[in-house]
Amino acid sequence: MSEPAASVTSMTSAALTETEAAMLELERSWWQFAGAKEQVIRQRFGISATAYYQRLNVLLDKPAALAHDPLTIRRLSRIREQRQRGRSARRQA
Repeated sequence: MSEPAASVTSMTSAALTETEAAMLELERSWWQFAGAKEQVIRQRFGISATAYYQRLNVLLDKPAALAHDPLTIRRLSRIREQRQRGRSARRQA
């Protein structure tokens, strides 16, 4: 019975592009790299930090990303929600 569940997990993980999987890897272990995170982003992906974070924000909502790396996605989603609540509170004040 566990074979179908494993098959579904591998299929959803396969839905991520190599770049998306690399983005999740970077988010999981960016602190291990020398230099600023923005510099690592530019070197690995060839895009600005702003473009990277826009793509990462979209990636957080993909079920395949959650299946691929649930701990990282949940941590990043929690951070995003905290920031959204903070911005909302400042607007209401």
